[in-house]
This record gives sequence, C-alpha cells and structure tokens, in this order.
Amino acid sequence: MAETNDRWLSVDEICKHLGVSKDTVYKWIDKYRMPAHRMGRLWKFKKEQVDAWVETGGAATAEDNKEQGEIS
Repeated sequence: MAETNDRWLSVDEICKHLGVSKDTVYKWIDKYRMPAHRMGRLWKFKKEQVDAWVETGGAATAEDNKEQGEIS
C-alpha cells in the first residue's frame, strides 16, 4: 500500500491538492522552483516534496512577489 501513497501526481491532481489553477502551477514551476519533474511532455509531482516547498515559503514567496509587483 505504500506505493499508492508515494505515487507521482499529475498537474490536475496537484492543482486540486493545492487549490490553485494550472496556470499558477506552471508559473510556480517556471519562476519559483516548485519541485516538479518533467516526464516527456508531462509534469509530475511528489506530494511530499510540494508540501515541503509550500511549508518553507515557496508559494508564499511567489504570492509576496506578485503583490509587490501590483503595488509598484
């Protein structure tokens, strides 16, 4: 059963997990080093790696930069 908990998640699944859009996920991969792995044309994610990235402020940094850009 451990294998199902440690499986690779798709973009749709990680979006649902985080509650954000696909555009946001792609932007975080490109600009904020969201942990993701390219497999051919597809992006795949380990839930534990993404959760750790969020907990260390990866997503908050992205949102902070967005807000600062709107103020300037």
